[in-house]
Amino acid sequence: MIVSTLMACLILLGGFLFLVIMRVPVAFALGVATIPLVLLDLRLTPFIILDRMFQSYNSFILLAVPFFLLAANLMNSGKITDKLIELARVLTGWLPGGLGHVNVAVSMLFAGISGSSTADAAGCGKILIPAMQKEGYDTRFAVAITACSAVMGVIIPPSILMVVWGGVMQASVGALFLAGAVPGLMIGLALMATVYGYAKVHNYPTAGRATMCELWQAFKGSILALLTPVLVVGGIVGGIVTPTESAIIAAGYSLFLGMVVYKTVSFKDLGHILYDTGRFASISLFAIGTASAFGWLLAFFNVPRLIVETMVALDVGTIGTALIIAFLFLAFGLFIDAIPTIIILGTVLLPVAQAAEIHPISFAIIGIVSLAFGLVTPPYGLCLLISAAIGGLNVAQVMKDVVIILLPMLLILFLLIVFPEIALTLPRLLMPNSI
Repeated sequence: MIVSTLMACLILLGGFLFLVIMRVPVAFALGVATIPLVLLDLRLTPFIILDRMFQSYNSFILLAVPFFLLAANLMNSGKITDKLIELARVLTGWLPGGLGHVNVAVSMLFAGISGSSTADAAGCGKILIPAMQKEGYDTRFAVAITACSAVMGVIIPPSILMVVWGGVMQASVGALFLAGAVPGLMIGLALMATVYGYAKVHNYPTAGRATMCELWQAFKGSILALLTPVLVVGGIVGGIVTPTESAIIAAGYSLFLGMVVYKTVSFKDLGHILYDTGRFASISLFAIGTASAFGWLLAFFNVPRLIVETMVALDVGTIGTALIIAFLFLAFGLFIDAIPTIIILGTVLLPVAQAAEIHPISFAIIGIVSLAFGLVTPPYGLCLLISAAIGGLNVAQVMKDVVIILLPMLLILFLLIVFPEIALTLPRLLMPNSI
């Protein structure tokens, strides 16, 4: 039989949602959901689905994913995170709610090195949540600010999500990196303003004003780590290296710092670091394969065209379309990991964004920022789950504080929709040929 577009959409999405509700891992649910459709439609065979999966791996740019994960794991294992925390403390610890500001500042610094929000939540949370508890901060606030600040890991360049987006959507990764810088900084400042408000209401202490000597020592101890984003982003923007080559440089540089400069990573540690990196990278890459097959089936049955026609008929304008796009990414982010969502929803909505005259880079930043917020919203909320586990709480106990902290972050997302030049200015200045 020949399956219609509506029937195909119901089978794919219905099957996927059913499997997710049954607690089947998302990567497997995406693959299994394609099976009924392949069996029903005479035009499809299992070999076509397998071929689409393998073709999705035939991308040089995706090699950047495991190398950025390796760089993040080396940074955490090499105690480089500790040096970034010390620098953040001397820079922001004198403000009311000092350790809360340190939490946000170190997430911004770590984001410029790792490209991974989960690595940020795990690495910084293990140190800062117990420290905040010891200083008298409410554990719920400590967990919430750690989780929410960690989302900057995929917004501030370099970013694993931007690498995947660039590979899937054929967009310039360098332009995406530049476009994420200002929004990431704005989110960081919004978080610090929220911490300041909490500190005034709850009378949280400062972490003490640093002396010039302490400031110099902290800067000297972290300067080599802070060179990582310069090497990675600068190399891409300058056209010297590709995103994959920059990820390899970041991993090699992190290994050099850990083993040679700081001497905090031994040969014995490398086995565990490489195992963890391989495990997490394989999960991400397998999800890319099954999501690509799922997304290809949606395209095969003309689901994107149906959505474009519907959106054009609604005639909600550029900003209205961008708001709907952001809402869809936010909604999908509640249940699905960001990488498969980019491949499935991003590819479906790209024609919608083009029809509404939304710039591809602006569309990317709206999608990535929206998906980043999904890292702190249950039931998926991986950064929230990690932070809550470190703080010894369940997710329900911290949701009130998470919602309060998320509100100004959502305001930043709204500003990015209404004023797309916030994200587009840097790429236009530094990489005009790429956008």
